[in-house]
Amino acid sequence: MRGETARIQEIGLDEALGGRLRPELEHDRSVAIQDLIDENTFRLLNGADGPYRMELGVDGGRLLLRVMPVAGGEGVVFGLALSPFRRIIKDYFTVCDSYFEAIRTMAPSQIEAIDMGRRGLHDEGAEKLIERLKDRAEVDKPTARRLFTLLCVLHARG
Repeated sequence: MRGETARIQEIGLDEALGGRLRPELEHDRSVAIQDLIDENTFRLLNGADGPYRMELGVDGGRLLLRVMPVAGGEGVVFGLALSPFRRIIKDYFTVCDSYFEAIRTMAPSQIEAIDMGRRGLHDEGAEKLIERLKDRAEVDKPTARRLFTLLCVLHARG
């Protein structure tokens, strides 16, 4: 699946959602986008060659992924129900809030324990995303983790 064509080259979030993000979430958003651009593995299963441009949005309780080949051609739109992600996102934000508070007041061992929980939820969200996309696209785990971060950002905006 690796190669210059099996990748996301450009990514954006639906700006129509608006909403201001907390500084921590804004940082997570910018890091996830930069990391995705730098390294990812993504390939549409409909035969459309990449590299791809992806735009993420939310509409009516669905995550929308608009994926188009950068070189032109037919793109696709995936609509994934958000309901399978709601508990993971809620728990993730709860743990993130604890983590951000902990880094200000707690000992490193306590911070590490909270961060392990945060990473576990992040992994769970990434696995759920891979599962939900399996009939439409091949995605590696690091790419799915970054996409899950962006899903959380969209959820916070919406």
